[in-house]
Amino acid sequence: MATLTLGIYAHWRKPGAAESLRELCQVLAQEGINVLLEANTAELLGEKGQTLEWLRSQVDLFVALGGDGTLLRLVRDLHGGWKPIVGINFGSLGFLTAFGGPGFSEVASSLADGNYRIEERTLLETTIERDRQPAISALGLNDIVVSRGERSRLVQIAVTIDESFLTEYNADGLIIATATGSTAYSLSAGGPIVAPNSGVFVVTPICPHVLTNRSVIVADSSVIHLKACRGDQTLFLSVDGQESAQFHSGDDVLVRRAHVPLPLIFPKHLSFADVLRSKLRWSGSAI
Repeated sequence: MATLTLGIYAHWRKPGAAESLRELCQVLAQEGINVLLEANTAELLGEKGQTLEWLRSQVDLFVALGGDGTLLRLVRDLHGGWKPIVGINFGSLGFLTAFGGPGFSEVASSLADGNYRIEERTLLETTIERDRQPAISALGLNDIVVSRGERSRLVQIAVTIDESFLTEYNADGLIIATATGSTAYSLSAGGPIVAPNSGVFVVTPICPHVLTNRSVIVADSSVIHLKACRGDQTLFLSVDGQESAQFHSGDDVLVRRAHVPLPLIFPKHLSFADVLRSKLRWSGSAI
């Protein structure tokens, strides 16, 4: 069997990152797994690493060492051309970083033995069109968020689903989440929890000023069209809480499922229900 090669991308600013990285590299080496390090990650060990573009051509899969946010940053920085990604948390489990420390022997042996499963997760492709031409395009795993920035005025935004007008939201903001992202910001804003393989998007207003406005679930085959309603309104759009762009009343924002899904690696025995119980501290009894 060919030797497995991993590319490691770590949360290099997090306290304890160097120690966790060193320990992970040691246990991977003990399993006979080759390790290549991204440039910022390598600096934690006083070494010289490589660009993600170069690593992508050399590795079998990527490791995101940190939390869920680290994995989201890796997705952003890869810009497509996916290799399977395994998320390893420094401590407790995340929704995306399903292998956890301290101690990394479990993940090392699972990767060496092929004792894991790969789930293909839907990505959002968001395009801002200006004068009917694509101006900005970005991919996200969790969600896009439309907000008002530092202004205190409402977000007034018209939403159309597959050319059928849905409503005009008057709210503090608007979230469009994938099924994967339903447990992130959308959940905090009152949206539903959706299983990752549900094949849907969730449209959730943030603090709507019309009490009947609630989350709407639509098929992820839909194209969602957003448009600012006020002529003087400048809105801010962020993807996975990271990339941010402005759009104006004359712009069109189109949100659709990306053509290629993202392959994520999870422990073979760990179910979505297991992760929910752990992260949301469900005891299994309402009494």
